[in-house]
Amino acid sequence: MSAIEAKLAELGVTLSEAPAPAANYVPYVVVGDIVYVSGQISMDADGLIKGRLGYNMETAVGAKAAKTCAINLLSQVKAACGGDLDRLVRVIKLTGFVNSTADFTEQPMVINGASDFMVEALGDAGRHSRSAVSAAALPLGVAVEIEGIFQIK
Repeated sequence: MSAIEAKLAELGVTLSEAPAPAANYVPYVVVGDIVYVSGQISMDADGLIKGRLGYNMETAVGAKAAKTCAINLLSQVKAACGGDLDRLVRVIKLTGFVNSTADFTEQPMVINGASDFMVEALGDAGRHSRSAVSAAALPLGVAVEIEGIFQIK
């Protein structure tokens, strides 16, 4: 078990197999020491986490959905690293999309669910630049989708 996966286990998180793409794209692209991970939707072992912030989902629940996206991002990074998550050097950037109403303005607090998890799991290597934006709808009605850029060795 990698040191990162040991830390995840301390946090009660076990990475599943990296989710397969749902359309005509690849889940990640490696260019040199950079991994670009396609958007990961809010989904856990129980299935899709659906909802619209500001309509039928509270900010705290949206933040939990964002955390699932972060976990799925790490699953993709692990796959990109041939199963050795200790090759991860740092999180460079996350771009979070929040399925929300036009008047909802707490997108940053929702995406904090992913950002806080990355720092908790990876320490300083989890600190990253970020965007958090609203979307009128997301694939399959999910609450959150997050894409990421990572540095590996």
